Amino acid sequence: MDTAGNGEDSRDITPSDLSSLTLQEASLSDITPTTTPSVASSTVPSGTATPSDDSIPPHRSHDRRNNLKRSDPFKFGSRYLEQGDDVFEFNAWDNVETDDTYKEFAEVQYAKQRESPVSDFDKHRFNSDPAKWWNLFYRNNTANFFKNRKWLQNEFPVLSTVTQPDSPPTTLLEVGAGAGNTAFPILSHNRNPKLKIHACDFSKNAVEVIRADSQYNEEYIRADVWDIAGTGEAALPPGLKEGSVDIVMMIFIFSALSPRQWNQAVKNIFKVLKPGGQVLFRDYGRGDLAQVRFKKGRYLEENFYIRGDGTRVYFFEKEELQQIWEHGCLPDEEQAEGEQDTDKPSTTPSAFFETANLGIDRRLLVNRKRQLKMYRCWIQGRFLKPIESSST
Repeated sequence: MDTAGNGEDSRDITPSDLSSLTLQEASLSDITPTTTPSVASSTVPSGTATPSDDSIPPHRSHDRRNNLKRSDPFKFGSRYLEQGDDVFEFNAWDNVETDDTYKEFAEVQYAKQRESPVSDFDKHRFNSDPAKWWNLFYRNNTANFFKNRKWLQNEFPVLSTVTQPDSPPTTLLEVGAGAGNTAFPILSHNRNPKLKIHACDFSKNAVEVIRADSQYNEEYIRADVWDIAGTGEAALPPGLKEGSVDIVMMIFIFSALSPRQWNQAVKNIFKVLKPGGQVLFRDYGRGDLAQVRFKKGRYLEENFYIRGDGTRVYFFEKEELQQIWEHGCLPDEEQAEGEQDTDKPSTTPSAFFETANLGIDRRLLVNRKRQLKMYRCWIQGRFLKPIESSST
């Protein structure tokens, strides 16, 4: 299971879509104001130094030099949209809260989605064999469909650290490796001869794509089929022992699971990690445009949907993720009844993670030609297995 692009699913929205994007059946110009005030100071001729002004904060978006600067991880950029800025001056703005008009529109969309959920027949069809839909997806979309995730080392600096020539032996597990668009870029920059990547995916077709790549060398990377929510002997990935992994990467994969599978998945990750090991996590946040634009017949349950290709996607709240990783979760009675025959039962983990970082990455993408505004929302985190822990 894999999604691609700079923090987003290429099947949902990418910058190249902005010229023709419509949100559900309404244009964003119908739901968000397009007459944003601008000031002359927001335009600085190329090569002109920005005047020093103590009244302007260091992150002031009018400073073109700052607009090009990448901030520290989990601060998610420094191009802030402030009063007086022309929203259509740039293609994207960082850390932008959704406006009231968009929030109201989103709630209307959620209500419409709830009114027209997936039928019971289709709910069983999609939940009973999710591997089928991922295999179909990777049969139709090979490695060329995806963009390499070159941005990951900026978001998670530990990936740069472990690829240095003087780094110690490191075992890295990627869950939801897809077509290798995370693993291969890491290998291409790796100078650590003792780094080994285990790239696992739910889809056998995805694994075949990785194995067929010219960069595939089992001395440094091994690809296998693995269900992160597996039980018994299938709880650990092929070729890995309990407590043997230093880093687990989970980039847009947790959202593909049913809520009934979350606890088992967390338990399996805890089991395979070494004490002190860490999980690098990024996934969809509630209110993301990809959620708002779902049409009728796609709603499985609250925040959980079926895409047009049959794959599932969940949109998380920050507090919800912290609860899952630190304390586990129990499905409500209605959910348990609805899925008891289709998904593996999920036991509450008996050991939990510590949250090192957890933040919301909110961005406003704009189409300057059509004067459209589009809100994206992702959640990024690092979860640590306590050093004084034993897997259970």
